[in-house]
Amino acid sequence: MGKQVWRVVVAGGAAAVFTAVAAVPAGAAEGGVSFTRVQVNGGKPIVIGVSKEVAAPASFRMTTTHKWKWSPAVFLYRSGSGDRLWHAIETSDCIRVSTSVCDFNETMYFDPSLWDMYNSEAGAWKVGAEVHFKGGGGDTDDKGLTVHVKRNSRLTVNASPEPVSKGGTITVTGKVTRANWETRKYASYGGRLVSLQFKPAGTASYTTVKKVYANGSGNLKTTVKASKTGTWRWVYNGNTTTGPSKSSGDNVVVK
Repeated sequence: MGKQVWRVVVAGGAAAVFTAVAAVPAGAAEGGVSFTRVQVNGGKPIVIGVSKEVAAPASFRMTTTHKWKWSPAVFLYRSGSGDRLWHAIETSDCIRVSTSVCDFNETMYFDPSLWDMYNSEAGAWKVGAEVHFKGGGGDTDDKGLTVHVKRNSRLTVNASPEPVSKGGTITVTGKVTRANWETRKYASYGGRLVSLQFKPAGTASYTTVKKVYANGSGNLKTTVKASKTGTWRWVYNGNTTTGPSKSSGDNVVVK
């Protein structure tokens, strides 16, 4: 099974227990089953920190005349390694569409505070679907979908002095960190390109003033000219392995 830890969960539907396989076959209906309408987390990346359980919704339709042993499920896997990624799965009972067609709602749970996660698990995962039949056998399909699992990032901000004279210099600092799943702590994330944004007092939206690279320790620092009272923040857009983040806002009064 590799390093993954499975947990049996019963909530609304039957308990689901699955075993890892070396590869997932392409296509559908090899075992007399068709999986369609597969969605995972609304098509969005699954972003995971270091302490909170993350619940990612999924849904799919299964068409088969076979009787199944446990509720079917969709799952994340990487071909060639046999790895599957989840810490628990809940699958609903059959929401019957017709005699041989059922819709299912599912939740994948990821909890880095309880189960070991590796930083190498950040990135792209494929989506498979699986069912086990009563009496033996089953069907496992590759659904041709990709889901990115990302390490959460965080940003801090400080703008000073407060207050400042009009035309004076405001220094804005901050720090970029991201989740290290192996240490279960946030660590410096150096070299990131981060946007400095400003929202004038009495307005509702931020605009980007400039973009700044964090140094090797993840620290941010830049200066701007004080023109009006308002709030400053940093915004990082993320990448294929790291989720986006925004700092809180720091208000500076310009006199």
